[in-house]
Amino acid sequence: MEKVSLDEWEIELEIKSRELKICQEEYNINSCLSCSKINSCKVRDAYVHAVYNSMNKGAGGGFEF
Repeated sequence: MEKVSLDEWEIELEIKSRELKICQEEYNINSCLSCSKINSCKVRDAYVHAVYNSMNKGAGGGFEF
């Protein structure tokens, strides 16, 4: 089995993903869309930023999907 090495951006994404799941479990929800605090949630904001940074490796700029 090939060992995959995560870069710093992917590691941060894993951490923020776990934090988000823990928060969802605490509020007994499956999605942040079900939460009344979605617009002011620091956990979700940190996760979104981690996703963005993992996609561009911290270089900034835009994405075309």
